[in-house]
Amino acid sequence: MIKTIGTEKLPIKMWLDDVEEGAMMQARNLANYPYAVKHIALMPDCHKGFGMPIGGVMATREVIVPNAVGVDIGCGMCAVQTSLSYLSRKQLKEILDGILSQIPLGHRHHKNSQDPARMPETGGRGPMPVVEREFRSASRQIGTLGGGNHFVEIQKGSDGQVWIMIHSGSRNIGKQVADHYNRQAVILNEKWESPVPRSHQLAYLPLDSEEGRRYIREMNYCVDFAFASRKLMMDRTIRVFESFAGKGFKTAPMINIAHNYAAFENHFGEDVVVHRKGATKADKNTTGIIPGSQGANSYIVKGKGNPDSFESCSHGAGRNMGRKEAIRSLDLAAEVKKLEEKGVLHAIRTQRDLEEAAGAYKDISLVMELQRDLVDVMVELNPLAVIKG
Repeated sequence: MIKTIGTEKLPIKMWLDDVEEGAMMQARNLANYPYAVKHIALMPDCHKGFGMPIGGVMATREVIVPNAVGVDIGCGMCAVQTSLSYLSRKQLKEILDGILSQIPLGHRHHKNSQDPARMPETGGRGPMPVVEREFRSASRQIGTLGGGNHFVEIQKGSDGQVWIMIHSGSRNIGKQVADHYNRQAVILNEKWESPVPRSHQLAYLPLDSEEGRRYIREMNYCVDFAFASRKLMMDRTIRVFESFAGKGFKTAPMINIAHNYAAFENHFGEDVVVHRKGATKADKNTTGIIPGSQGANSYIVKGKGNPDSFESCSHGAGRNMGRKEAIRSLDLAAEVKKLEEKGVLHAIRTQRDLEEAAGAYKDISLVMELQRDLVDVMVELNPLAVIKG
């Protein structure tokens, strides 16, 4: 931990030297939240979000806060180590073409519903009105990448092996669940004359309310959906690799970790709801994934179980400028040159693509240095080729 701010109701424990003004204001709101417990933790990739900073961790009692999870419920990472130790540039290009033929990007969906067995089960969970409404369209969105910072990347590990990594979320079903229950929370909080100002965008649902119970069910379904979607994309990507690698190609078991969710956990001897928004679990039993920006290294890590972070770590490098600012201020030629000098097959083509350029993100090596007390690095991954949503 770098420093603690003690000016609010609860301490703010920070794993970075400074935080942008907007994110700091959100952190102060969390530190004064009437249901927050112990302290607020800010990971080294922290930046302003909606209601709660990305890279923020908050534990609560009695309530759950939809905006402290966010709209892309269950968004996360998966990675597999392959039996390959080398791929030529020609092979990489052919593999990228193969992946693009299997995984729709951006706003595109599959033309038909996917195998029903790929969808998480809905039975036995209780009423889930939003999931039931969105299920049919979600069955065409499962196994699609989405846009923004989501990606499929081929990497070379410090272990000498080629790796595959995917970053994706819960598509529209997650957003619909998040928006629905945040709207309900806002209405109910106004009815109850909540002590939380509406402007803080942190409306809550009591755990013992029907609305709270339904949100938890639907949120967990979206976490499962996001995992199932990553698994489907990884399976199809592996099939593409098999067609090029030939007989004997193998992969290790898939690593998966989410970074937008809330979970019932015990910390400091108390049962609480831990909200991780752009943060991942890092207890001693968890193998995690911390990706860098496009063209930067990524990391397979083992958690240290640091109690001060609520056993959490960063979910990536974290943005150092907004999307519009990146498009407006970064130099296209310079960003492309940096990637090509590293030999990375990249996705920067136009000025608009600069919203996902390396220059829009923090330096991942500095982020990793700041959280040495949260994780140990197991494998460092150097990018070879990337597909961006």
